[in-house]
Amino acid sequence: MKLADFVVNFLADKGVDKMFVVSGAANAYIIDAFTRTDKAEYVATMHEQAAGFAAEGYAKIKGIPGVAIATSGPGGMNLVTSIGNCFYDSVPAIFITGQINSEFLRQDNDIRQVGFQETDIVAITSPITKYSKLITKAEDIKYEIEKAWFLATDGRPGPVLLDIPQNLQKAEIDPNTLVGFDSQTKRALFDIKIVDAKINQLLKDLQTAKRPVMLVGGGVRTAGATDMLQKVGRLLRIPVFPTWNALDIVPADYEFYGGNVGTYGGRGRNFGIQNSDLLIAVGSRISGRITGGNLKTFAREAKKYVVDVDPALLQKKLQQVPFDVSIYCDAKMFLERLGNKLFGTNLPDVSKWTKQVLEWKNIYDPVKPEYFTQKENVNPYAFVRMLSQEMKPDDILVTDCGGNIVISNHAFETKNGQRYFSNNGNSPMGFSFCGAIGAWFASDKKGSVVCIIGDGGFNMNIQELQTLITYGIKVKTFILNNHVYGIIKAFQDTNVEGRHEASGPKGYVAPDFVKISGAYGVTTKKIDKIDDVKKIVGEVLAHDGPIVCDVNCGEWYKYEPRVFGWNTPIEDMYPYLPRDEFYKNMTINPIEGWENPPLPGGEKTKIIENDEQNNRK
Repeated sequence: MKLADFVVNFLADKGVDKMFVVSGAANAYIIDAFTRTDKAEYVATMHEQAAGFAAEGYAKIKGIPGVAIATSGPGGMNLVTSIGNCFYDSVPAIFITGQINSEFLRQDNDIRQVGFQETDIVAITSPITKYSKLITKAEDIKYEIEKAWFLATDGRPGPVLLDIPQNLQKAEIDPNTLVGFDSQTKRALFDIKIVDAKINQLLKDLQTAKRPVMLVGGGVRTAGATDMLQKVGRLLRIPVFPTWNALDIVPADYEFYGGNVGTYGGRGRNFGIQNSDLLIAVGSRISGRITGGNLKTFAREAKKYVVDVDPALLQKKLQQVPFDVSIYCDAKMFLERLGNKLFGTNLPDVSKWTKQVLEWKNIYDPVKPEYFTQKENVNPYAFVRMLSQEMKPDDILVTDCGGNIVISNHAFETKNGQRYFSNNGNSPMGFSFCGAIGAWFASDKKGSVVCIIGDGGFNMNIQELQTLITYGIKVKTFILNNHVYGIIKAFQDTNVEGRHEASGPKGYVAPDFVKISGAYGVTTKKIDKIDDVKKIVGEVLAHDGPIVCDVNCGEWYKYEPRVFGWNTPIEDMYPYLPRDEFYKNMTINPIEGWENPPLPGGEKTKIIENDEQNNRK
């Protein structure tokens, strides 16, 4: 059989039924291989970046590597952002690029180029892949693609890239005679005795903790441990905080959901994690978006445990916030073993602490009542909250980056069973539209696939409206249209004295999305006032086909609450609250030994009454 046929059939046999492509001369033989199999189909997007984003969305829903295939030169280079997405968000993905014929590849790095559209894509992508390889001999293909699949899925998942010259794509091979990859020699092994010893240590600390909490990252889903995480949380009966990659692992209707935390978390959410005395982090790196820039103040009185499959994240020298106990283990294995030990174990009653944390979450809801009575345009926080109320438990929501993701994460309340994702590590504008396309192909089609995107992001991949029409992709897209680059304007207000250069309306003007979408043949809706939201959202969700809804948010870009400045603890959020307002919302007495809740100022017992220097009270 031809090498190209072997590649496509190998991926199809692994369960990849849709692969995202843009055709070119250098990958033509690979795409032609789809004509000789009924195991898988290609989906031709309009741009390689879109193909890569769709492969990521496919992987996040399907749970196996997504696949994107591009041609050489500019085709492969257009995948770089998508590859970075998967690298930083730990998404398993296989990227395949065609390459020019082997005889025309440059033989020396001093030569800039020999063949037309020749690019050393392996060198370009090596820093953002787990494995990147140019195939130089046809007989190596079985070993290399098996190795690529293994590395994409083993341990901390991520992207791999195989670069295959044209002449090798059409080469005849006999797979039965080729040498494969022995994954058993490379598979990560965890020392169960060490894991159990550290779990026993954790159980002792739980016996003395008064304010324990759990922080959950996307690694829990990667390990297939979502249900186990929720069961362990119920056994512990402590507040559980999801990172942005885990908002569908710990949904808003989970009884111990503490809310998301960090620089754009919520005030009440951050109070909880900042006043903990025991922190258990599972499947999450602890980034600056979680800790804020003042690293020393993060969970400052807590003994900190972290569980991860990435050994580098467990080295104190490489941890932004040094953890007291690091556990090298798969999240599912850890949770299963912890859960088994918790059965029959009597833990101290921390219900007052848990109740207080959950009350803070509710009292300091970022979505304020006045947002629903705004007379002109639509407040995006109110819109997203209302959308979350209308969406069903089997729906999928894909959100974009910048101010768009801040609003969505503040306002959308996930339900158990829903899938909710963005790309948070690389966070490129325009991801959610294409990610939703991939999610739709990977879904069981029982629920709706919904995309939330900003006007700036929609412009980045607006050409994929044609892909919706070509394949009848029933994605429902809501554009939160504030007619500016909102998150950039907020940054400019803070850092460059409000000079709004190239962020709109100077330097950036949004087009008429209704007209453009209509020109592609996509059904459209528009929402101009809050009173119309529920009706039109219902119509959009019920529509049997692709649809785009433009939500007119005026020029709104007020993303609050947020941490103001990079030397500020995350409980000290803007806009600041006076002492009296905080205390009047306390419904139970503070825990013994915990005298003053953390409002604001950076030290646990210090509450600012008046700070003229920073113009706040």
